[in-house]
Amino acid sequence: MKKNAFTLIELLVVISVLGVLVAVLLPNLIGVRARARDSARKNDLRQLKSAIRIYYNDFQSYPPDDDNGNIVACGEDGSLNCPNGDGSFAISDNIYMKEMIDNSLFDYIQLDGGEDFLFSTVLENASDSDITDSVDHCNVAAPATSTYYVCAD
Repeated sequence: MKKNAFTLIELLVVISVLGVLVAVLLPNLIGVRARARDSARKNDLRQLKSAIRIYYNDFQSYPPDDDNGNIVACGEDGSLNCPNGDGSFAISDNIYMKEMIDNSLFDYIQLDGGEDFLFSTVLENASDSDITDSVDHCNVAAPATSTYYVCAD
């Protein structure tokens, strides 16, 4: 009588094929998370750009920066670093951004006496094509590796 069963060779072939598939797919799945975080950072900087453009419309100048890459334009008189404890980008009753992104994720520099600005953030995916586009768009002379830039248009 013949029994229906898998041979040892067949089982080893199936396990080998599954191992190859996992080895090929796993690095791609890890890269997806990094690209998603990068996309969120770029989106956050675009929202922050909109907020400081509204600030520019109110004050005819982009907000000043401190030596640590923070925006200095919050609090009652606009002299505090943003966010100033409550997580918002606001001066007195003027709220420019309710939930400001974490200052540790970007650097800010006011340029040309308040007529221009430059945000920068380091992306995890160093081969992101937006990095070179941002360097060209913002005319960054000595760009840092893996750094994405946002500037006034």
